[in-house]
Parts: sequence; C-alpha cells; structure tokens
Amino acid sequence: MAPTMTPPSEPVIVPGDALRIGSGRTRRFVGRDHGSGISYFYVDNDPGEGPGLHWHPYAETWVVIEGTARITIGDHELVANAGDTSTVPAGVWHGFKNAGTGPLRVLCIHASDVIVQTWAEE
Repeated sequence: MAPTMTPPSEPVIVPGDALRIGSGRTRRFVGRDHGSGISYFYVDNDPGEGPGLHWHPYAETWVVIEGTARITIGDHELVANAGDTSTVPAGVWHGFKNAGTGPLRVLCIHASDVIVQTWAEE
C-alpha cells in the first residue's frame, strides 16, 4: 500500500451525543458504520453500576480514564484505577462495576468492526 494525502471519503467528526445510548451517559461506537476496524463503548457509570457477565468472540481492552473498576475476567477479580489497562481474551466471561465513590469512565475497545455480546443472564 502506498500512502496518500487523499482519503477515500470525506473525514468527519462523530459527535458524542450521536453515540449516546438512550438517555444515559454511555456511548457506543460501531466501527463498521464509520469505516473503522474497531468498535468501543465509552462507559460513564455511577458507583455500583456496570455491565454484568458477558463474552465476545474477540478480545476486549479496557482503559480506565477515571475512577475505580472491579473487573471480573473468568474466575479472576481485578481492581483497576485511572490510567490502568486490562484485556480479556475472546470467549471468556467478563464484566465490571464501578467500585469507587465517584464516576467511573472506561473506554472499552472491541477488536471488531461490530459489537457482538452474549449475556450470561439471557
């Protein structure tokens, strides 16, 4: 591949509010909709909140931006703070909760251009 100064389509900014899920503060970016090979959730949770156990057919990487997360990966429980990163391999049950007293902001990067989740409680 030779580099170019001409992108295949007009570059755009996707406004955060366009990615918001319902009336909450969490946002969902599906890469395929924007010509990207990755997807993500930008999670903004209050104390005690967070997704229950689920798994993906691809790896997921978390970057804690603010707060403290109690992360479950299989039968392991980890505590991650602002600046920490953790990854769960494909096919492993996982979830996390805000374990702090303030907001938890986490970037949850999905190694896929679409988000595929299977919940334990389905």
